[in-house]
Amino acid sequence: MVQTTRGSSNNAARGGGGRPRDPRIDDAVPRAVIEILNEVGYGGLTMEGAATRAGTSKPAIRRRWPSRQHLVVGALAATVGTTPTPDTGCTHCDLIAGISTLSDAFTTTIGRKALPAVVADLADDPELEKEFLDVFFNPRRATTAKALRRGIDRGDIRPDADIDLLLDMLASTTYYRVLFGHLPITPDLAESVVSVIMAGVATEHWRSEHAEQ
Repeated sequence: MVQTTRGSSNNAARGGGGRPRDPRIDDAVPRAVIEILNEVGYGGLTMEGAATRAGTSKPAIRRRWPSRQHLVVGALAATVGTTPTPDTGCTHCDLIAGISTLSDAFTTTIGRKALPAVVADLADDPELEKEFLDVFFNPRRATTAKALRRGIDRGDIRPDADIDLLLDMLASTTYYRVLFGHLPITPDLAESVVSVIMAGVATEHWRSEHAEQ
């Protein structure tokens, strides 16, 4: 199950008043939110609507997600995933797979409409910003960072490569196109981005192996 509960909460396993949490709500609510976002968009999402769709109550939802923006963060985590980058033994393949999850998700209604809207709300809500980073952004970034470090260990990426810079570069093209809509997110975008980045940071060992293919 993906992380859809509040990342900063100390009540991860129990609801308000010390009552055990119903795991069905943790599953049903994100599904309901995704359905509503795909049907009517960010502006049409309400706590009441999510509760009705999920077959629960608004108070039960608020014990887990204090606002509709928090609901959207959970829905993004459920849709896009929080551990996108695999370990296949192939550095550039891993990176392409990880970035492709963004391309796949952000060609859906929830990706195109929900992400720009919730990002706009982060500046005025520090708690929501922390939730977004803890639940959605940082877990994804951490798995891609591991892939880059594996690439260094394999001798595919230069050991002096700036990991944080590479992480920003890998994801930024997709996010930029989602937020501004100036160019489409094409099926081959992830591969194109990874190819450009590897052209700059790959070792001679990696280049020689791939030049032969």
